Amino acid sequence: MTRTGAYGERFGEFLRLEQAPPSLLSRSLRGTEIAVTETRNHHPVPGLSGSFALEDAYLVSLKLRDYPACEIWEQGRHLKKTDVHAGTTYLYDLKADPRYVIDKPFHSLHFYVPHSALDSLADQSGARRIDALDCRPVGHDDAIVRHIGASLREGLRRPDEANQLFTDHMMLALIAHVAQAYGGFRQTAETGRGALAPWQLARACDKLEADLGGKLPLQAIAAELGLSASHFSRAFRASTGLPPYRWLLHHRVRTAKRLMSAHGVSLSEIAISAGFANQSHFTRVFSAITGVSPGAWRRDALGATSREG
Repeated sequence: MTRTGAYGERFGEFLRLEQAPPSLLSRSLRGTEIAVTETRNHHPVPGLSGSFALEDAYLVSLKLRDYPACEIWEQGRHLKKTDVHAGTTYLYDLKADPRYVIDKPFHSLHFYVPHSALDSLADQSGARRIDALDCRPVGHDDAIVRHIGASLREGLRRPDEANQLFTDHMMLALIAHVAQAYGGFRQTAETGRGALAPWQLARACDKLEADLGGKLPLQAIAAELGLSASHFSRAFRASTGLPPYRWLLHHRVRTAKRLMSAHGVSLSEIAISAGFANQSHFTRVFSAITGVSPGAWRRDALGATSREG
């Protein structure tokens, strides 16, 4: 059986990597798999890359290293030779069997975007479906893809710290941007309006609070409210000022503060209880949100309690 889905292990086979490269997966658009994979090799074996299964899907590739004189192939024929520069974005149509000659070190992020994800986005927005993305072999100076890529690289480096809500949020943003920038997608005016009803917000917050680890997909929370993931994400932000994954981080910090107000519990125990992957993760997030380290905050809080006593 032919395996589809150009991400993870299949990308390793495509580039003849010794190990499967790191990837993150989202199913926030009607269960359709959207993924990002980071590939790099400082000492590649020269030769033409492998092939992916032909499918109605695209790769959006953010180049993180210069690749001079890149030989690009499509449909079994040499297409062009071009200098690829770090920071540029290329789009590839997987129906055209894109390949390239591997003959120098490389480093890239690759977003796997099935056409069905673009269809789901259009259907949920009440907009016209996209016929195809613009996959001409030219490099795009795309600041939004660079920003999303930089955010997801943190998750790729520390997968145990990348909660699913964060991955889903970033993938939805990537799909919406790619659809608009390279497919001519236009959202209807009503799409971005409206907050959650009070009962919806209460139920959403209950679900988030019950899953401090952030393992619950965005789609699962949205489905409880009868909404699409993209609609729920926009409405939740309109209601709270924060996207769901950021709201969860702030709630973890509030939980940690409550736990730190008691004596005798270590910071490592508090980190796990508040939904963080480890104490290091806890310290980075807490410091970024509050401006002080957990230890400093705890000393001040306990000191204030002692003085009041």
